[in-house]
This record gives sequence, C-alpha cells and structure tokens, in this order.
Amino acid sequence: MTTHSATRAHRRDAVPTGRDEVVAAILDSAATLFAERGPAAASIREIAARARVNHGLVFRHFGTKEDLIAAVLDHLASQHAELIDADAPVEQIQAASDRQLRVIARALLDGFPVGQLQTSFPGAARLLDAIRAQHRSGQAASLAAANAIALQVGWQLFEPFLRSATGLQDLTETELRRHIEAETERLLEPH
Repeated sequence: MTTHSATRAHRRDAVPTGRDEVVAAILDSAATLFAERGPAAASIREIAARARVNHGLVFRHFGTKEDLIAAVLDHLASQHAELIDADAPVEQIQAASDRQLRVIARALLDGFPVGQLQTSFPGAARLLDAIRAQHRSGQAASLAAANAIALQVGWQLFEPFLRSATGLQDLTETELRRHIEAETERLLEPH
C-alpha cells in the first residue's frame, strides 16, 4: 500500500474528532444509509456506528431524525452545487446528483415532507436565475424550471423502466443524453 492510500485508509478508519469532523461523518453516514435503504430503515444508532461516533452526538448536533434528514437534504444540495461551481468532472457531479435524488426519493417514499424539510435549493435557484428574465412572469419561469427538473429527475430515477416501456433500449447513452438535453432546453424556452 502506498503512503497516500495508507493515509486515506487511516483517515477513513479514524474516529472523527472535533465538531466539524463529527458533523461531516454523521452527514456522510446518514446520506449513505438514506440512499441505500431510506430514512425510515436507518436507525440513529446505525448511522452513528457507521460514522464511528457515539449515538448521543447525532442527537446533540442534529436533534430529531427529521432534523437529521433535513440537514442531509441541505448538505447534499450544497455538495452538488459546489461540484458544479468547481467545474468538477461530469462523473463526480452525476454521482452526487444520483445520491441526492436517491435520498429525496427514499425520503418521499418513507412519507417525510421533503419539500418542507429541505431549506436550500441552490440548483433550482441557479436555474431560475438563468431563465427568469426570458419569461413573462416569475410563475412562468418557475413552471419551466420545475418541468425541466422533473424531466431530468424522471430520467435519472426511471431510465431502465422508461427505456423498456417506450422501446428505447437501442438508443446509446450519448444519444439519450443529447435528446434529454434538447428537451430540457425546449422546456426552458419562453412560450
């Protein structure tokens, strides 16, 4: 094992210390478990164990499970926006988006009020800022943004089903992405 990978492995196995490390470890652990199984199936003790912290620290830093879900939603939205701002590789942005959408979908399926829990929507805000001036009203811009986001989310979550149901199995990934981008642009245009 190289020194760099040994250091990375040590950090991953190390018990987080200090408020920032503990909070980051809890958020990462919760996001992973929420994406895998949903918030309802992930216990606070399990989140704490994966984060390598005492479960009391989860309550101390976040309060209730619903408060933790809210913090994870905001954290993932912020992470995704930071990757876009940093012009990170597309694969990294896509992985962050996939994780965020999985947490949102699983939380919704578990009955949590995601739209009320999440307080920060940097991606939607950026999209609205970019198109607002082109639309005749704020509501028209909001509807265009919502439709474009729904298209992207729908394809990301349901691609295998959508391909099978509509006979698009032979379409390459590149061709599909090009069509989705063109349709997204069309949805964002003023009508």
